[in-house]
Amino acid sequence: MSATFRSLSIPNYRIWFGGALVSNVGTWMQRVAQDWLVLQVLTAGSGVAVGITTGLQFLPMLLLGPYAGVVADRFDKRKLLMLTQGLSGLWGLVLGLLVLTDLAQLWHVYALATLLGITTAFDAPARQTFVAALVPADHLGNAVGLNSASFNGARLVGPGVAGLLIAAFGTGPVFLINAVSFAATVVALALLRTSELHPMPLAGRGKGQIREGLRYVRGRPDLVLVLVVMGTVGALGMNYQLTTGLVATQVFDKGAAEYGILGSILAIGSLSGALLAAGRAQVRLRLVLGAAGAFGVAAMVAASMPTYWSFAVSLIPVGLTALTLMTAANTLVQTTTEPAMRGRVMALYMMVFMGGTPIGSPLLGWLGDTFGARWTIYVGGISALLVTGLAVLWVLRHDDLKIRYRVHGHPHLQVLHPDDRRAARESLDAAGGRAARPAA
Repeated sequence: MSATFRSLSIPNYRIWFGGALVSNVGTWMQRVAQDWLVLQVLTAGSGVAVGITTGLQFLPMLLLGPYAGVVADRFDKRKLLMLTQGLSGLWGLVLGLLVLTDLAQLWHVYALATLLGITTAFDAPARQTFVAALVPADHLGNAVGLNSASFNGARLVGPGVAGLLIAAFGTGPVFLINAVSFAATVVALALLRTSELHPMPLAGRGKGQIREGLRYVRGRPDLVLVLVVMGTVGALGMNYQLTTGLVATQVFDKGAAEYGILGSILAIGSLSGALLAAGRAQVRLRLVLGAAGAFGVAAMVAASMPTYWSFAVSLIPVGLTALTLMTAANTLVQTTTEPAMRGRVMALYMMVFMGGTPIGSPLLGWLGDTFGARWTIYVGGISALLVTGLAVLWVLRHDDLKIRYRVHGHPHLQVLHPDDRRAARESLDAAGGRAARPAA
């Protein structure tokens, strides 16, 4: 089996991957249906209402993230995921029944988005860290990349299918399909060979566990930098359901099917980025910063496209750079964090990354209604470029991180922590390259 897919040689990971793929298709279908329900059925094209819905879905991550991380570190992640995945399916079922019986109102969507957000706040850190129990430590980066490939492979199918179903039958059946899809993950979790799971240390009960996680991150300037970059880009640059929905309807006057196609085309780039990430042997901070800057450029190019199809094609590099950024950041955080702290650190990461959406979505919705839909994407691109530039300046000035580079032969750039400098120097020397003196 090729290096890109090596984690699939492990039976438990194959079972998990298959169940997650089915569930991810349903999730993407619901995202499109939920936004379309709010944008075109329950309101007269209100970007603010879509932004509020998205914000409510992610607000619990911002409020509950640290506590959810403690729960993920303290309890059996497999059992916790069976509970959260089952509840997520229940919320989709309720919304589908409300729509099919013509009882759905905007406040119902807001309430169920909030309930789903609370469930996701506890699901996300457990799901992100559970992969370490499925594969050996040296497969973790590959498994994270394949998880992203599953999520974005589902994006190739989910939005397009959802768009066609909405055009033919309305949004109700889409919510029901999503509810059923969560059963695939629950069944997969039940089928895992528990004797072959890699044991993960559980944190005992005690006071100050949230503060302990915060102190750990504060003592890691590389993690702080990743959180700042991902928080900014997540809040303002990666609200695709909102931004592409507004552009499709307001700029190009398209319907549900064309809106769904945009999500699938975006996923072409995302899936490519995920597969590249799965085959990458090592992730460093420079990849996170480079991907963030590239995403900013790609987003601004997409926002400038004059036609629907040129806009659609321009979403491929947006998806590629965004997924490279997300996977690189996720892998860097997981592989460099102590196992006993991983749940809390990943919860902080998800809180910052996903928790910024409640702030960014209403703001982007207002920008779209006030200045035009294109500005919802322009602002994301500009913010990504600004935070990347500031991050590079911070690295150059920071006492604990240094930049080493070479320009002759094969170009090479490294962002180094003091403990890594000696090993990095030996690595570069062994490769036959002459490294420049570290810059402050």
